[in-house]
Amino acid sequence: MSDAACFLSAVELASMMRNGVLSPVEVVDAHLRRIETRNARTNAYVTVLAESACAEARAAEKALRSGEQVGPLTGIPIAIKDLYETQAGVRATYGALPLAHNVADSDAICVRRLKAAGAVILGRTNSPEFGHKGTTDNMLFGATSTPFAPGRNSGGSSGGSAAAVGEGTAVLATGSDAGGSIRIPAAWCGVYGLYPSFGRLAVDVRPDAFCVGAPFTNVGPLARTVADAALMLSVMKGPHAQDPLCLPDDGLDYVAATRRAIAGLRVAYSPDLDVYPVEREVADVCAQAVLALEEAGASVDVVRLGIARSQDELCRVWRRQHAVLDLTSVLAFKRAGIDLLGRHRDELPSDFVTSVEQAMRLTAVDLTHDDWIRTEVFDAVQGVLATHDVIACPTLACMPVENGPTGSTVGPSQIAGERVDPLIGWCLTYLFNLSGHPAASVPAGFSADGLPIGLQIVGRRFDEATVLAVSAAFERVRPWRDRYRGL
Repeated sequence: MSDAACFLSAVELASMMRNGVLSPVEVVDAHLRRIETRNARTNAYVTVLAESACAEARAAEKALRSGEQVGPLTGIPIAIKDLYETQAGVRATYGALPLAHNVADSDAICVRRLKAAGAVILGRTNSPEFGHKGTTDNMLFGATSTPFAPGRNSGGSSGGSAAAVGEGTAVLATGSDAGGSIRIPAAWCGVYGLYPSFGRLAVDVRPDAFCVGAPFTNVGPLARTVADAALMLSVMKGPHAQDPLCLPDDGLDYVAATRRAIAGLRVAYSPDLDVYPVEREVADVCAQAVLALEEAGASVDVVRLGIARSQDELCRVWRRQHAVLDLTSVLAFKRAGIDLLGRHRDELPSDFVTSVEQAMRLTAVDLTHDDWIRTEVFDAVQGVLATHDVIACPTLACMPVENGPTGSTVGPSQIAGERVDPLIGWCLTYLFNLSGHPAASVPAGFSADGLPIGLQIVGRRFDEATVLAVSAAFERVRPWRDRYRGL
């Protein structure tokens, strides 16, 4: 089977496998061969599960041939991020050198649901240590590149997953997002990434089941089409008894939402979320891209959100909240007998260690003041969404950066003459992890030298359906699938 099968959508593959046109074994074999020949180009996968994937493919083929009732992802090859989306009996490194041989003892909820839907897991994908920055590079495996320009970073922290989907070495992949970690690599890898409303997908983080609330953190899909992401979201969503913060099932058909017309919807376009410097070429591509929504029947208004804080101050709020997440990870492993900041300290990047140490110094007063600022952000976003159905803006302020020496890659420290935090200050994504609104990155277009640029679509709280509908309308007017075939 040719590589062409590796660029079919999950919806197409599911139909073809049910009709006997393709078999799961053929499809999985094609993807494993492509991983063998292409993974060195991007470094997307850090663990390939060829043996178990082949066994799962054979089981899927047997189920289809026997006429059994099968799940919606039966036989579909997927990738799992090597972070909190653990798989029982499989190495889970969290991108960290001290955990190079760590093996998980259970499946995360999203993994269980994907398996139950029939998905075939090809392997685990690269992430920076504990997902602590917006680029994918670590001291254990090195950097991951965007498929569109090997040597330039994929974005992070779900960079391996986004690169695998864009490279055609997975049909779908999981990401997790506490500050843009689905949307950032989606933008730099030219794929579609959706950050759902907080609580839409249940998570089972232990020993602290409540730690994902600040900043709002969730798992979500990365895909080459909006319908594929909707299908994957439909499989993973829903409450679970182990998650005290999850939402009830909304009962919506997300795939059907992608077929909705958007005529009459109001789009609020912000070129910079009031306060972020944005590279000129990114700004120009996004300003042209948002016009596609007018072609689809929506109206587009250029707006200000009324953000009163500087981007530096907002970034520092997010950094402090995420520092607490970093500390939670360190404490959890210490409880399990692995002292990351003890004898393993030199095996971790200095910026991660600094983040954890900052969290140790934070006071209740610090966190309360940060929540005041977070409330201001929430109110500003809510104010715009009171009169508009979605907000559109650039996903990122810049194009993919060049990979540095192993473990050192970060984003720019300056954009348009303004200082930004190199870990995440160039990302117009974390604002919505502070507020909790669902958001997606759609491939908006390309720079003059062929680098992908993302447009972010942000919806009202709990309204993934409209985000998907607007994303799919954009895809119909400005389709992007053909760009993968030349990779």
